[in-house]
Amino acid sequence: MSTKKIYLVRHGQTDYNLKGVVQGSGIDAPINETGKKQAAAFYEAHKHIKFDRIYYTGLQRTRQSIERFLDNGTPYEALPDLNEISWGKYEGVPMSKDEHSYYQGMLEKWADGELDFSIEGGESPNMVYARLKRGLDHILAQDGETILICMHGRAMRVMLSLMLKYDLRFMDIFEHHNLGYYELTVKENGEFLLDRYNNVQHLKVKGLIG
Repeated sequence: MSTKKIYLVRHGQTDYNLKGVVQGSGIDAPINETGKKQAAAFYEAHKHIKFDRIYYTGLQRTRQSIERFLDNGTPYEALPDLNEISWGKYEGVPMSKDEHSYYQGMLEKWADGELDFSIEGGESPNMVYARLKRGLDHILAQDGETILICMHGRAMRVMLSLMLKYDLRFMDIFEHHNLGYYELTVKENGEFLLDRYNNVQHLKVKGLIG
C-alpha cells in the first residue's frame, strides 16, 4: 500500500444546522446559501490540488458541498456507508428543554463508555463505527494517492477515532465546522497521521466564520 493523503471535510451549512436541529441520516436536506458560499470558499482555496478520487455520502448535502471538484472529471463515488449517524425519532425535531437534556444525557453515556446506547430508532456509536470501517476499507482498497471525502459532523468524529485509533469515548475532541476539514496521511503500513485539525482558514478569509 502506497502513502495516501486524505482530506476529510464536513458538508456546508443547511437550514437545519442554522436552526440547531439534528438531521442525521434520515433528513436529506440541501445546503443553504451560506453553505454554497462555504463550498465556494473551500473550492477556491483547494482547486489547485489534484484529487485522484472523491467520495461523499448518500445524502445530497455532501455532494453539493464538493460539486465543483466533480466537474473537473475526477472519479467519484457515493458511499452510503459514510452517512451521518441516525438520530432516530429526534431527526428533524426542534429540541425542547427536555429533549436537549435527553440528548446531553446520551452524550454523557457515550463518554462513560456506553457505546451501544442509541436513541430510539437510531444508531449507536459502535454501529456507526462498523459501517464506517466498511466504507474506509473500500476507499483504501482503491487506487489514488490524494483523496477527498465529504461527510457529516458526528460521523466524522467516529471516522477520525477509527483512523487515529482513539477510544470512541473521547470522539468529541474532534471538533468540526461546516466546510472545515482535517488532513491526514496514510502511511504504507496503514497507520494514519493527523496533519491538520479542523482547518477553517479558507472560511475566515471570506468572512464566513468569526
